[in-house]
Amino acid sequence: MGMRIEADVTRGNAITIIVDGEALPAFAGETVATAMLAAGRQVFRADTGGKPRGLYCNMGTCSECLVTIVASGRRVRACLTEAVDGMEIATRG
Repeated sequence: MGMRIEADVTRGNAITIIVDGEALPAFAGETVATAMLAAGRQVFRADTGGKPRGLYCNMGTCSECLVTIVASGRRVRACLTEAVDGMEIATRG
């Protein structure tokens, strides 16, 4: 987890989320956006022209970080959605 600050940080238990079929490490209590960024994933969706979109405001206002929860098909803001162990996320579709 090279992009995470490691020194003097207390985190929840280690968990795994699945993004576009790829297992990504995460910690209980952090957002999907945090886990994705820490794993080097900067593209959260594509706009109507097919251009990649990523995290912009990180507070739920802009909706640039919309991803799809596979189990429900629901679109959510990754910056506001808590990562849950085994959660499957799709950035396409």
